[in-house]
Amino acid sequence: MRVLLSNDDGVHAGGLRALAAAFGAAGDEVWVVAPDREQSASSHAISLHRPLRMLEVQPRWFAVDGTPTDAAYMGLNLVLRETRPDVVVSGVNHGPNLGNDVLYSGTVAAAMEAALLGVHAIAVSLAAPPPHDFTDAARFAAALARRVTDSPPAAPVLLNVNVPAGPVRGYRFVRLGRRTYGNEVVEKTDPRGRKYYWIGGEGGARHEDIPGSDCNAVLKDRLVAVTPLHLDTSHDAVLRELRSWTVAGYEKEPA
Repeated sequence: MRVLLSNDDGVHAGGLRALAAAFGAAGDEVWVVAPDREQSASSHAISLHRPLRMLEVQPRWFAVDGTPTDAAYMGLNLVLRETRPDVVVSGVNHGPNLGNDVLYSGTVAAAMEAALLGVHAIAVSLAAPPPHDFTDAARFAAALARRVTDSPPAAPVLLNVNVPAGPVRGYRFVRLGRRTYGNEVVEKTDPRGRKYYWIGGEGGARHEDIPGSDCNAVLKDRLVAVTPLHLDTSHDAVLRELRSWTVAGYEKEPA
């Protein structure tokens, strides 16, 4: 199996090396294209207004001075342009990507870019505080990737995986939960008297108790959570309602 790895924690991150070791131990052909530094919470940002630089830090291992999306794009459209990988795996992230986190996560964005470009993709995160041991998360990701490629779906699959700390004792296919970090804006003053701000609140994340959610599977039941993500974010129920609306002064065309 040919696999392309990326992440948002940077090309030298421990989670990325654990993934490379897990796939390498199985005899897979491993390629790495990842940001040259940490890019956490960069979401799906892509660099369109400046050139990118790429450095081969070791054989089949490349650092890109851009975002996780840039790295996935370069990996698929330049490094492996002639020999597409069977799967792209992004991670292992140094912390969870549960619920709403997927909207901000660079880890998920790298996998999502791969899926948009037509390749099966998995984003995997270790939902545990440091110190991190990525071994079990990387092994599960490699096993799941093999399951995807053994009988691949017709359309590119995009999976978000969160692994709790400790040995994997089971997994569950679940939907996204809801996770919040607070709405505080902390105002401070620098030594020159100018104000600056920290956003995101204090005290850590909170999650809602939603049965069948990734948050509950990982944080409550200590299971690996596997969530399929959909690239079409249209809200069909609201769309059906909107089709009954009229806007005064304008003519509505049929869908």
